[in-house]
Amino acid sequence: MANIFLSTIINTHEPQPEDKYPFNIPVIKHLKELNFTTSVTYIIGENGSGKSTLLEAIAVRMGMNAEGGGRNFNFRTTETHSELYEALRTVKTPYYLYDNFFYRAESFYNAVSYLESLPDNPFYSYGGKSLHERSHGEGMVNFFENRLEQGFYIFDEPEAALSYQNQLRFLLWMKNAVDAGSQIIISTHSPVILAYPDATILVIGENGLEPTTYEDCYIYRDMYAFVSNVKLIQQELGLYD
Repeated sequence: MANIFLSTIINTHEPQPEDKYPFNIPVIKHLKELNFTTSVTYIIGENGSGKSTLLEAIAVRMGMNAEGGGRNFNFRTTETHSELYEALRTVKTPYYLYDNFFYRAESFYNAVSYLESLPDNPFYSYGGKSLHERSHGEGMVNFFENRLEQGFYIFDEPEAALSYQNQLRFLLWMKNAVDAGSQIIISTHSPVILAYPDATILVIGENGLEPTTYEDCYIYRDMYAFVSNVKLIQQELGLYD
């Protein structure tokens, strides 16, 4: 049985004709209530669809830092997070939450820099060595290998620095976290990262969030069509002289 820490989010904002960002984007405009029933939930959509905005708001409501990190991360590089978190109401379960972390690819450098500013050695949960002393990809591997335990995790595009092989390993890191009793909410553009079995997959469309399956998801279908017709697509794009 899934270990669920966050069971429901409720959008208390009443839509208005004059609504601006973030309340005018489809994923928020049509969001009333979202229930989490599986250990892994994907929220996916095209660039600009609002998935990062939604994940950020959930993270802040769950006590995490808007730019990434866990409940004890206290830094602000730029105040850019939306007011959506103020409109969200969360329904939590009685499960005790040992750990949480918001991994945000675009600002993870800032989170690591914050760790660097702390006294002693804050990297014991990340492989024991500063993540700035490794390549970006190596730092991400060490983070995912060492940081995940039993907790509530939000991952926003974790594939950004991971090779194909490490994306496969990421599925195993997810499984280890789930087996330990974790709940994961994740956004991705990768058909590999999307392949966790028995997960809930929600796609952002014009009418908000719609459930789908792995094989029916556009991420899988588009990549399958590409690798099956590479030369034809190259010709259609005019890549040949």
